[in-house]
Amino acid sequence: MTSLTFADIQKAQALLRDVIIETPTLYSPYLSRVFESPIFLKMENFQETSSFKERGAYVKLKSLPNLVLHKGVIAVSAGNHGQAVAYHAQKLKIPATIVMPLFTPPTKVGNTEKWGARVVLAGQTLDASQKVAEEIAAKESLTFIHPYDDLSVIAGQGTIGLEMLEAQPQLEALLIPVGGGGLCAGIAVAAKTLKPSLKIYGVEVEGYASMAHALYHRNEVKEAGGTLAEGIAVNHPGVLPQTLLKDRLEDILVVTEEEVERAVDLFVRKLNMVVEGAGAAGLAGLLHAPSLFKHKNVGIVVSGGNIDARLISSIVMRGQIHDGHFTFLRIDVPDVPGVLARIATIIAEHQSNILEVKHQRLFYEIPIKKTELDIMVETRGGKHIKIIINDLKAAGFEVTTLRGQFIDV
Repeated sequence: MTSLTFADIQKAQALLRDVIIETPTLYSPYLSRVFESPIFLKMENFQETSSFKERGAYVKLKSLPNLVLHKGVIAVSAGNHGQAVAYHAQKLKIPATIVMPLFTPPTKVGNTEKWGARVVLAGQTLDASQKVAEEIAAKESLTFIHPYDDLSVIAGQGTIGLEMLEAQPQLEALLIPVGGGGLCAGIAVAAKTLKPSLKIYGVEVEGYASMAHALYHRNEVKEAGGTLAEGIAVNHPGVLPQTLLKDRLEDILVVTEEEVERAVDLFVRKLNMVVEGAGAAGLAGLLHAPSLFKHKNVGIVVSGGNIDARLISSIVMRGQIHDGHFTFLRIDVPDVPGVLARIATIIAEHQSNILEVKHQRLFYEIPIKKTELDIMVETRGGKHIKIIINDLKAAGFEVTTLRGQFIDV
């Protein structure tokens, strides 16, 4: 295969039949109401390894001769590509080695090992892991399976575009996460062939907008630190995806870390779905520029769902605080018996629940006969907590909020 055609993607679709799940493209009543647009979600997190990567990995493995497969394959991955290669390699009885960066979430490491692959943790970045993988491949005569800069892989990912338009031909715009670009490139070739009027938007996360730089020469100041969307944290996009996308994209939206976190939180608390940061990038794009998509039929590729339970827990808690459902109150009170009971009574009268109480008595900034109460309360939202605060102040207490923006969703 020297270039990618629509026929190549159709062949990949036939090859994948009964191998991977043809995931549903679901209408979301909640998102459609909030954004005033019919929103459809392509649920690739429903795959066996919870990611779209299974498609391209299988198509690539099946394109290799048996002699090559017998020696084994190797891949570099922050998680999902590695799991996909490991999963299909195990089914095809092919030895697989996956090199993963040291920052890879434990969930993704464990899931990759579960499929029988040898996992090598090396490098602080994907680029550093790539060098280690190249050394191992040369030493052991292994075939490298690239996560995105490979036409067979891109053809496999492109089958998502076929399925989305077969399920929802009325779609007018697509939001697709972009890391190396293989997913977006494959879908773009398929979708634009079927429906040339379709507008395709890639979505990258700030600090890793490498495709926006490559295609549109956009520069950004890269801040230190990682990202919740580690699955699309790519410093150098694929050469092949760049070629395929340059004339097929409407634009690339660069979303903030806060927008990615908000998208993951919305999936969990409003849609009852577990989605990883990179998988939620499409929804983050909708949060970033809602006016672009108002009154349009929008398809969002939910590309993966591999995320640590601890991280999900923190995101949900922060989301509750952001919405004003969990709020921290700091109250200055005299250090005498009965004060806490009075405060608790006021809060209880409004059917609010006290989750946590801490007394601050030992700091010089607080007078010796006073104390600060830090109280975490559960409420129905911003309006509710404002009523409680007003009643506490009416009772003579000085109250400040430590967290919460009183945003009702």
